[in-house]
Amino acid sequence: MDYTSKLSKSVKHSESVLCVGLDPNPDLLPEEITKRYDGIEDQVIHFCKDVIDATQDYCCAYKPNLAFFESIGENGLSVFKKVLDMIPDEKIVIADAKRGDIGSTALQYKRSFFDYFDTDAITLNPLMGFDTLDPFIHEPSKAIYSLVLTSNPGANDLLLRRFEGRLSLAEYIADQLRRKMQKSQTHIGMVVGATYPSELKLVLNAYPQACLLIPGVGSQGGKTDDLIDFLSEHEGIPVISSSRSIIYAGGNRKKWKDDVEKSAKKLKQELKKISKQYV
Repeated sequence: MDYTSKLSKSVKHSESVLCVGLDPNPDLLPEEITKRYDGIEDQVIHFCKDVIDATQDYCCAYKPNLAFFESIGENGLSVFKKVLDMIPDEKIVIADAKRGDIGSTALQYKRSFFDYFDTDAITLNPLMGFDTLDPFIHEPSKAIYSLVLTSNPGANDLLLRRFEGRLSLAEYIADQLRRKMQKSQTHIGMVVGATYPSELKLVLNAYPQACLLIPGVGSQGGKTDDLIDFLSEHEGIPVISSSRSIIYAGGNRKKWKDDVEKSAKKLKQELKKISKQYV
C-alpha cells in the first residue's frame, strides 16, 4: 500500500487528522510513573504506552521525537524501538528526526528509519540542499516531511525572508519540493507550522498536492480555526500534531491518563471540520 493510501485509511478509520507527538521529557513525566519505575528507560516506555492507550481512539498518527529517546543514553534507540512496537499497526508513525545530510550519510539515515525501524515517514531538513532527499525517494510506501515553514519564532531568521523572487524562502522550498515530487516514488510532504497562518497560503499554493505535518497547535499557540480556510482547498492530506498539550495534560495527578484522554478527545472534536473533508 502506498503512503497516501495508508494515511487516508488511518484518517477514515479514526475519523481524525490528529497526530499525537510522543515527547517523553524526563523532567515532565508524571510522579505516578517516576515513583513506580526506577530507571528512566522503563519510565519512558510505560509513559508512552499509557499515552498511546489513552489516545489511540482519537488520532490517526503518532510522531515520536528522536531527541527525547536519544537523550536517554546508550539504550535510547532500543527504547524508541519498543515504543514503536506499541503503536497500533493501522496508525501512521512519523519519526520526528529532522535529519539532513548528503550522500552516504543520508543513505544511512534512510536505512535506519525506513529499513530497520520501519517508520512510515520521517521529518527531514533540506537546508543542505535538495539532493539530501535523494536516498529517501524510492519508497512508495513511505513519506518524507520536509521542513518548510516551522512553528518556532526562528522561522523569521531564514524561512520567512524573501528569496529568489519569492516572498519567502519557505515558498521557494515548497515549489522545489513540488518539482522533486514529479520524480519521486516516496511521497514528499511538508512541515508547516500552525503559528504562521498569514504566511501559510502562499506556501500551500506553491505545492497544493503535499501531505502536511502541521505542528504548533496547543502549547505553541497555533489555533485550529486559522487552519480551516487554508486547508479547505488543499489537495494533500494534513495531520495536525500536538504534543505537550496532550501528553502532559494531567500533570502529576494520580489519574493523569484521564486528562490525556480528555485532551486528545477535545482536540479531535476541534479538528472535526477539517477531518470531515478526508473521512
